[in-house]
Amino acid sequence: MLAIGSHLSSGKGYYAMGETALSIGADTFQFFTRNPRGSRAKAVDPQDTERLRELMKEHGFPCILAHAPYTMNPCSAGEDTRRFARETMADDLVRMEYTPGQLYNFHPGSHTGQGVEKGIGQITAQLNEVLRPEQTTTVLLETMAGKGSEVGSRFEELRAILDGVHLQEKMGVCLDTCHVHDAGYDIVNDLDGVLEEFDRVIGLSRLKAIHINDSQNPRGSHKDRHACIGKGHIGLEAFRRIVTHPALAQLPFYLETPNELDGYREEIALLRGMAEGNCNHEIAFDHFAEVDYD
Repeated sequence: MLAIGSHLSSGKGYYAMGETALSIGADTFQFFTRNPRGSRAKAVDPQDTERLRELMKEHGFPCILAHAPYTMNPCSAGEDTRRFARETMADDLVRMEYTPGQLYNFHPGSHTGQGVEKGIGQITAQLNEVLRPEQTTTVLLETMAGKGSEVGSRFEELRAILDGVHLQEKMGVCLDTCHVHDAGYDIVNDLDGVLEEFDRVIGLSRLKAIHINDSQNPRGSHKDRHACIGKGHIGLEAFRRIVTHPALAQLPFYLETPNELDGYREEIALLRGMAEGNCNHEIAFDHFAEVDYD
């Protein structure tokens, strides 16, 4: 069965996120490790995380995905910004051990005029400083749309980062459908070709999760604006191929579409129906919310 969930608020704690996921038909979820536009992180309650772990085991959750804050930029030209990124990631990875064996996703960052090569070097330097042999968390580089000076919109850039990491067994990639589309990869008409290129450059064995989002903009726009499933330039038929593709179908999928919980519930049902070959759902997309998932 398709493993799928959505981004959820962590405001009420870990167990509450698990219960919310179940209430919308999900068997996984994504959450921010801390304020996505700031730096503060709530203290972890070990009893709360233990209750979540029991719930995950009982209901067969494959894993959950923690997302680093947007303010974390390991390849900024500013030394203070890089220090913040390093300290934040190190702290997040310690906190992740309260839920062992999960996934931690981050945006590689923006080189802010330094150039891609220097940016890649700074990202790998941070990873080599904070990754630990004993950690159980797999850290994921997210594919990016290429807006501004973002690093990671090309598969070759992600491969260069991975090649510089000493503990490569602790690393993987999260493919965002909106981002790769906006970066110029034709997942609508040539999904097989894109995945073959990913395999050639990075290796499909390193692909650990999918952010499944439609795009408000045409392919190659480098805009990075998410849309609800089937209401953007990627479209329903492309998503049917994505959730049934043999190279992807066994991975966990995470929705970051501009929705409230009811919208996520409908999209989860729609995508599960596609995966099971029984798609008769019609989604009401009149509940758009302005949620900014970069």
